[in-house]
Amino acid sequence: MPAKSPTIPRLFLTALRLGLTSFGGPVAHLGYFHEEFVTRRKWLDDLGLADLVALCQSLPGPASSQVMFGVGLALRGFWGGLACWLGFTLPSAALMIAAGYGAHALGDIAGAGWLAGLKIAAVAVVANAVWGMGAQLCPDRSRVTMALLAAFAMLWNPAGPMPPLVILAGGIFGWARYRRIRVPTTPAPLPFKLSHARGAATLLLFFLLLFLLPAAASWSHLRGLEYFNSFYRVGALVFGGGHVVLPLLQSQVAHRGWVNDSDFIAGYGLAQAMPGPLFSFAAFLGAASKQAPDGWQGGLICLLGIYLSPILLMAGAIPFWETLRRTRSAQAALRGANAAVTGILLAALYDPLWVTAIHSARDLAVALIAFMLLAIWRCPSWLIVLLAAGAGQVWLRG
Repeated sequence: MPAKSPTIPRLFLTALRLGLTSFGGPVAHLGYFHEEFVTRRKWLDDLGLADLVALCQSLPGPASSQVMFGVGLALRGFWGGLACWLGFTLPSAALMIAAGYGAHALGDIAGAGWLAGLKIAAVAVVANAVWGMGAQLCPDRSRVTMALLAAFAMLWNPAGPMPPLVILAGGIFGWARYRRIRVPTTPAPLPFKLSHARGAATLLLFFLLLFLLPAAASWSHLRGLEYFNSFYRVGALVFGGGHVVLPLLQSQVAHRGWVNDSDFIAGYGLAQAMPGPLFSFAAFLGAASKQAPDGWQGGLICLLGIYLSPILLMAGAIPFWETLRRTRSAQAALRGANAAVTGILLAALYDPLWVTAIHSARDLAVALIAFMLLAIWRCPSWLIVLLAAGAGQVWLRG
């Protein structure tokens, strides 16, 4: 059973630590979340977190940031969600805004030993999450099969629309396979009761901004409002998150002369080495803009723009999701969808994590030690990150 809900300050501090130590990209972040919120703190159970992941993977926007916001929303309401999002995003956003002031001075860090170690740590964390979620969410042959088919589909074609399509297929499979099977227990309700009326109002606000911001930006000719509108639409319309957002961002900033191509590529390279969400790259683009507002003001405008739309969408959808997930048909569908989520995580364990982190027997040895410390000795993930970064630096220098 999930433990008692934490206070909002405790949620913020927990998310802040994850924002400082969660390396490896959006799928790796889900592994860190599972370790922190389910395994160590028991604020949610496997099913509760998996249901949130399934919802976020089916919505546009940055999945890991939406999951983090959804965790806080489920535990302490809107202010809990905001605390989680702020704590998780603040470290990378601050670093990216600072980097935006010196965009031309960014060096090539792709070959840094500590970065190689961080990638290996992400492999261990995600492997541990796949192991734990697989045991809980794929207890029979049908769901193991669904997970493996989902992994196959993701490895075959990992394009942006694929995750929601795979989850939809898993939901249809689960509904067809389990709808006549009576579930002995219903999912535990989310700790914080969420209002349908507020959810509907939030969804209305999301769509009003989506349709009215372009007209307002065109009428006002304010550069800051143009930034906000462009990044709001990117956050509202991109499926897949992470790397999928790059061509959309480039079309918004590089083609309009806000940021040149060399600065764009340099900032993206730096974003790969940052903990926390990749969407914080938006803060760099605003800070490095060639047109005012730039600096910290431009960074904040772009950051808030790209995150507001997925946060509104998540806050509006989750009250209805909480009601829907407790019906018998939805429970059947979610059994298949959660198996598909496990398969998506399994595919990501190989590509992009394994293929970018494990290049030799030495890399594999470090990954195995990290996995042992995490899964058997129950060391905290932040310690695994620090040890792996140090091992990577020493390993390459040796």
